[in-house]
Amino acid sequence: MERPKMAELESLETAAEHERILREIESTDTACIGPTLRSVYDGEEHGRFMEKLEARIRNHDREIEKMCNFHYQGFVDSITELLKVRGEAQKLKNQVTDTNRKLQNEGKELILAMEELRQCRLQQRNISATVDKLTLCLPVLEMYSKLREQMKSKRHYPALKTLEHLEHTFLPQVSHYRFCKVMVDNIPRLREEIKELSMSDLKDFLESIRKHSDKIGETAMKQDCRFNQWKIIARIFFSLLLSPNVQAQQQRNLDNIVSQQPRISGGKKSKKEFSASSELEVKNTSPMSEQDSGILDVEDEDEEEEVPGAQDLVDFSPVYRCLHIYSVLGARETFESYYRKQRRKQARLVLQPPSNMHETLDGYRKYFNQIVGFFVVEDHILHTTQGLVTRAYIDELWEMALSKTIAALRTHSSYCSDPSLVLDLKNLIVLFADTLQGYGFPVNQLFDMLLEIQDQYSETLLKKWAGVFRNILDSDNYSPIPVSNEEVYRKIVGQFPFQDAELEKQPFPKKFPFSEFVPKVYSQIKEFIYACLKFSEDLHLSSTEVDDMIRKSTNLLLTRTLSNCLQNVIKRKNVGLTELVQIIINTTHLEKSCKFLEEFITNITNVLPETVHTTKLYGTTTFKDARHAAEEEIYTNLNQKIDQFLQLADYDWMALEPGSRASDYLVDLIGFLRSTFAVFTHLPGKVAQTACMSACKHLSTSLLQLLLEAEVRQLTLGALHQFNLDVEECEQFARSGPVPGFQGDTLQLAFIDLRQLLDLFIQWDWSTYLADYGQPTCKYLRVNPTTALILLEKMRDTSRKNNVFAQFRKNERDKQKLIDTVAKQLRGLINSHHS
Repeated sequence: MERPKMAELESLETAAEHERILREIESTDTACIGPTLRSVYDGEEHGRFMEKLEARIRNHDREIEKMCNFHYQGFVDSITELLKVRGEAQKLKNQVTDTNRKLQNEGKELILAMEELRQCRLQQRNISATVDKLTLCLPVLEMYSKLREQMKSKRHYPALKTLEHLEHTFLPQVSHYRFCKVMVDNIPRLREEIKELSMSDLKDFLESIRKHSDKIGETAMKQDCRFNQWKIIARIFFSLLLSPNVQAQQQRNLDNIVSQQPRISGGKKSKKEFSASSELEVKNTSPMSEQDSGILDVEDEDEEEEVPGAQDLVDFSPVYRCLHIYSVLGARETFESYYRKQRRKQARLVLQPPSNMHETLDGYRKYFNQIVGFFVVEDHILHTTQGLVTRAYIDELWEMALSKTIAALRTHSSYCSDPSLVLDLKNLIVLFADTLQGYGFPVNQLFDMLLEIQDQYSETLLKKWAGVFRNILDSDNYSPIPVSNEEVYRKIVGQFPFQDAELEKQPFPKKFPFSEFVPKVYSQIKEFIYACLKFSEDLHLSSTEVDDMIRKSTNLLLTRTLSNCLQNVIKRKNVGLTELVQIIINTTHLEKSCKFLEEFITNITNVLPETVHTTKLYGTTTFKDARHAAEEEIYTNLNQKIDQFLQLADYDWMALEPGSRASDYLVDLIGFLRSTFAVFTHLPGKVAQTACMSACKHLSTSLLQLLLEAEVRQLTLGALHQFNLDVEECEQFARSGPVPGFQGDTLQLAFIDLRQLLDLFIQWDWSTYLADYGQPTCKYLRVNPTTALILLEKMRDTSRKNNVFAQFRKNERDKQKLIDTVAKQLRGLINSHHS
């Protein structure tokens, strides 16, 4: 009795548990349902659980069916209503279309009427605008007509007033019309006409001062020269009293002034000029003088009499009268513009140097006198009128004059080849600058120009030293200097800073490694430095500036003059390998001597090389470039010699059997190369190695070209074996180490292209080549398929020619097929490479 009860109890518990699991499945997320199902399979009642699950599914299906049956009728009704609405919408669309068509037909006449109305109103606005514009234009036309009548009747003052009124009042209102633009364009011409008619006397004045500018400037420069001399003498006198330690230096300055005087001013003058010039500085000229226009006549006075002031030579009353008239007319700016424009033109004329100015010092002196005369007049106008010229205007003119003067000096001084003329020109420029500086003009650029004159002086020196260097290089024997005794040895060491402990230990006779042009060139460089120092003595420059000038000139000597001379020697047609080797050795020693040139310049200028902004010497670059050029020339000469030997090559390309040894021309070529590289023992190792490698590469390339040239149409295997003997001779030369320093088989790599190509054909190893082509480990990696195809075509043509009657033999047919097959595959490789 108890067992049925217990079974029934367990059944109830199982049913309750299954019910709980079903509720949990219905309410739990799908991702978390795994543990729930595992609990079902862990038990023993999963069959009953499946029955319950199917029963629960059937219940849900019945509920879904009931719900669908309940809402189905509403869905059908909605579809029916939509079909009815579609019909009504189509009817409404048709009604709207008919209504729109009727409205368009009824509105056509209204649209035409509205367009006509718009056109009428547009015409009405245009007519109104035209009337308004004509109202603005008529006063302009009337005023312009009035202006023409006034001009015709020569009423210049009213005409000028009318012109100003027309320009500033009427024309701006209608400036966008074409006829107004024509009027605006004519206004400058009309104004210019009025100015020209009222300025005839001013033109006469301007013409007079243009003609006499050189006289005015000459007078001013004489005064300045005399005044500066007395001022320098007074300064030296007081410095002698106050500082006895500088007496020697001041005495030298005074001697320079006295020695320069005949060259600058042309003779002795009276001391009264000092007081005369002082009086001129405080003299006040009346701005409204009524004297006649023109230049006062001044005859050449005796040297002992007082020289008149520059302003005393000119009557400025025409300028003052014209300025007053134009001020009353209200056209002062016009007058100022005209005056300045004319004076600017005259300035351009004054600043135009004569074509032969460079021939004599008098040409430069007259040019400077005209410029000084022009600016003396302008300075007087500045201080005696109010605003006719301004300081800004004069500064602008001076800037233009300064630039043109400097440009003219640059051009004409370039023709000066006489150092004494260059020095005299420097003194004249100093006087010119001092004179204008006394009138308040900045002259720093002129003093900078003196440095350019120094550059011109350096150019004349460079031309002279170019000839000196050419003579030294042409007369040199390009052989080491032999020394027979101690005296000669010390003499050469005194000329050129050379130190070699091993050479000093050697007994006499012995040889320096360089040739004679090394100490000669070094000595001439020092002489050039001394010549540059002479020009800078009177420029009152600091030691640093003198040092900088000398170094720059020396750099030009080294990098341009000496470099060109060396390059010309190297590029001569008859220069040999021995001379080129000696040039490399010489330039190496000259490069090492550059530090001694630095010390030499430091000793004469007392400026240490460590000083900031000190210019360095570029001699090392010059000698390195010359050495590199000589090295390149050696490489070129070697290649040319190789080409000459190769021209002797006479291969029998149709030979059936090879010779027993290498070709005679190649044996001679190898002998020449061995003897040549034996001379390179004194060259730097890298130069000799590069020359050897370059020669071997050129030889290899040239031999390959012999095989591939178009003239060789056919080629036999016997000829190829003979060619292989020549290549083996070249490889033997490379293995012998003609130049020390190569590692392993480096030199043999120059012939690697030839070697692989010949091995491919001699061994007939096409299967390996075609199979491994393009792989880094390929045995014939350096063989180009195009090169192989060219060579193969030549051998195929030979095979065809020799086997015309033997084409039916099986071996020959197989060989011909093999060649055709290889050629086809090579073309495929070439095409794939291009694609």
